[in-house]
Amino acid sequence: MLYIGIDLGTSAVKLLLMDSQGKIRNIVSREYPIYFPNPGWSEQKPEDWYEQTMIGIDELLKDADRSQVAGISFGGQMHGLVILDKDDNVIRPALLWNDGRTYEECDYLNNVIGKEKLSRYTANISFTGFTAPKILWVKNKEPENFARIAKIMLPKDYIAYKLTGVHCTDVSDASGMLIFDVKNRRWSKEMCEICGIREDQLATCFESYESVGCVLPEIADKLGIPHTVKVAAGAGDNAAAAVGTGTVGDGMCNISLGTSGTIFISSRNFGVDKYNALHSFAHADGSYHLMGCMLSAASCNKWWMDDIIGTRDYGAEQKAIEKLGENHVYFLPYLMGERSPHNNPNARGTFIGMTMDTTRADMTQAVLEGVAFALRDSFEVAKSLGIKIERTKICGGGAKSPLWKKMIANILNLKVDVIEVEEGPSLGGAMLAAVACGEFESVEEAAARIVKVVDTVEPDPELVAKYDGRYAQFKEIYPACKPLFEIIK
Repeated sequence: MLYIGIDLGTSAVKLLLMDSQGKIRNIVSREYPIYFPNPGWSEQKPEDWYEQTMIGIDELLKDADRSQVAGISFGGQMHGLVILDKDDNVIRPALLWNDGRTYEECDYLNNVIGKEKLSRYTANISFTGFTAPKILWVKNKEPENFARIAKIMLPKDYIAYKLTGVHCTDVSDASGMLIFDVKNRRWSKEMCEICGIREDQLATCFESYESVGCVLPEIADKLGIPHTVKVAAGAGDNAAAAVGTGTVGDGMCNISLGTSGTIFISSRNFGVDKYNALHSFAHADGSYHLMGCMLSAASCNKWWMDDIIGTRDYGAEQKAIEKLGENHVYFLPYLMGERSPHNNPNARGTFIGMTMDTTRADMTQAVLEGVAFALRDSFEVAKSLGIKIERTKICGGGAKSPLWKKMIANILNLKVDVIEVEEGPSLGGAMLAAVACGEFESVEEAAARIVKVVDTVEPDPELVAKYDGRYAQFKEIYPACKPLFEIIK
């Protein structure tokens, strides 16, 4: 049988076709625009997502036996606000995860409602990217649109609705809305009241590997696939990527170097850190996970390469970097503000330490190291909870760089396992579809059968010691700059 994984990303939808043995048969990517109507705002049209997804599925299956398609599922950009009216029409463009307009609503939630209450209701505090402050923003700034809301959805769930007619979501994606009681895996009545919404305006919540229904007959006929194709609820992009890298079960770790950067730690037990510096979410395997999320990771390197020094030859720039652990230049990678662990939308990218002998290679090295240092910030929080992690998987565009993987291994002092097939959320989505169709008994079984480690980057004790010294300096820079960020915003 064949399974389709749909990764609804920020810049494109990536579709993957997997067979019963976990072999990837085809991959297709379709881009769509992103809109920035005001500084700090970030929007997309859900209709664009659906249009490109349908074109992508048809292209994905062009050389396949369409009668063998058994299931479809998703990984998707988290936190985005999609609102539908009583006729299920999109009311306004979706507010995305990296939209920063909700600072007033976040301040209200964190400081008027209070972080203690938020953590008790949802296991998390408010960040500008989360969905609840977006709902309050619409309520406060666009009351006419708020009054029309019949359904509140997340990005990937809009695609699931269009395919099945079911208003659905999953526990991992719902965890990032700040309306979900993560510990008990249900909607929070208290948060619904705070946001001025009813629970019936929210989608039905499923486990990630559960079927929400079958593809609508008219959609199946249009795509030439069976009417029996099941659609599984899927997962938020990071949870889906964790499934695709085998980061399931207890005490497993995955680092993602995508547009954003995450450190993801799976756990059978629910837990929350003292300061809510890490997100505490439900996992796609039926358990829980802690996650530190930085808003700009591989995108920092892309910005530096493409927009500042004007090159697409990333490999050539990295070849000039020779002395690791000795760079005197530091970079704070906060080009879009920052979430974990600082929760500061006013934070900004910052270079410090340049002298007359600073080279282009030093600056490039600082960008790569800055992202790794920022990931370590979240990792240190996890360690403070008594969590012991010795190795991690790695995925995302930045993971294709051998140099960056070496930096990660030594800055975090972790063994970095490289997997045979690194396709992140799209592969995770296909695996969840296979579990929903009974191909595997559990997500853990699917991961054990499909995910293969082919290489490990080992930390070097001497380099680890050097980077420990550099990190001690790096972590002093943000507190020193924080007052300035309030002035220069």
